[in-house]
Amino acid sequence: MEKINPHIRSVVVLGPESTGKSTLCRELALAYQTRWVPEYAREYLEKSGPGYKEADLWQIAEGQIRLEREALQAMRDIVYPLPLFIDTNLYVIKVWSEYVFQACDNRILNHLAMPQADLYLLCDTDLPWEADPLRELPDPNERKRIFHYYLDAMLHQPVPWALVHGPAEERLVKAMEAVDRLLV
Repeated sequence: MEKINPHIRSVVVLGPESTGKSTLCRELALAYQTRWVPEYAREYLEKSGPGYKEADLWQIAEGQIRLEREALQAMRDIVYPLPLFIDTNLYVIKVWSEYVFQACDNRILNHLAMPQADLYLLCDTDLPWEADPLRELPDPNERKRIFHYYLDAMLHQPVPWALVHGPAEERLVKAMEAVDRLLV
């Protein structure tokens, strides 16, 4: 994602389904009095229905990119370091594509080859599963398996990242500690 403003620090929250990503983004944005970008896939699937094909993942990726750009544009005049929290990014689409379809669109991979964030917060699967019509994998073993896709992605990219686990309050504290290190 191109830098519209060098003062903005993009913080992407990622992880498997039902790991508290959206809640964490909302709480962090509130704590830092800043913006957060919701997950576009939810908006897309709420409109089109939960059934999707591999080709839909690029459309979802484009929507996510658009939401991120719009948020960065809205913050273009900030003159001090401020985080922008992003609820998932194309890593989530890559992981899901590889998990479900055993392949990933080259456009997604090419986009991921460019800098995407200043910090990643990887949410662990230690929160209880919450049912949702758009969620697909309640099995704890499958959730952990997907978590390892994310862990592998974080280990093989150059951006700093932090593991977020534990109860909700503890997650927020750990996430804020990582963000504070980024902002100094």
